[in-house]
Amino acid sequence: MLNKISNKNMGKSNLGWLQSSFHFSFAEYFNFDNMNFGSLRVLNDDIIHPHTGFQLHPHNDMEIITYIVNGTLTHKDSMENERTLNRGEVQYMSAGTGIFHSEMNNHDDTLRLLQIWILPDKKNHTPNYGEYKFKLEDREGKWLHMVSSKNGNAKIKINQDVNISAIITDENSSTNFKVSKGRQAYLVQIEGTSTINGITLNEKDALEIVEEDISILSNSKSHFIILEMKKAILD
Repeated sequence: MLNKISNKNMGKSNLGWLQSSFHFSFAEYFNFDNMNFGSLRVLNDDIIHPHTGFQLHPHNDMEIITYIVNGTLTHKDSMENERTLNRGEVQYMSAGTGIFHSEMNNHDDTLRLLQIWILPDKKNHTPNYGEYKFKLEDREGKWLHMVSSKNGNAKIKINQDVNISAIITDENSSTNFKVSKGRQAYLVQIEGTSTINGITLNEKDALEIVEEDISILSNSKSHFIILEMKKAILD
């Protein structure tokens, strides 16, 4: 099963310093029928203008992944971590029993990032922070496996059965991704345009995939992220 999610139909927010597309219900955008996709609870495509950002605020019981598309992010948290990340780099925070953090664009260039929240396998994990400065070339023409469960083999490990991979493809190139029985995936066309199993995706569109392999033809130079996970059990 494939289901295209057009960016035009996503929730939107414009706070001046921040423009967001909400893939799922978040902040002022609420849709009871669009709360999550399996364990994927939040995926926000954020544009943060220079010298602004998210001031210190709390989180708990959520696995939070931040993927930098363009620009520079400065992270600070209550565990005394202070980090700067750039295009293609990834940070991870297990909020667990509670953590405070800030996410700022302290630079002159616009920052674009994907903010991803994943429901943990249980509550009250010990808070944790991690990051990995993946090289852009490691995802050019091939899937780069960045995030896995604690039992997986990715550089970043989280408290949930989710695999996150990214790829950058050239125009007119093709690639595949397998979604096995009992699994589902959520793909985002971060940059460029493509045709996937006959479905056209434009920049910022998404695709829900359930137990179906996909074949991707890039209509222009493209950049994708995919979150593969256990299939949700519906009541």
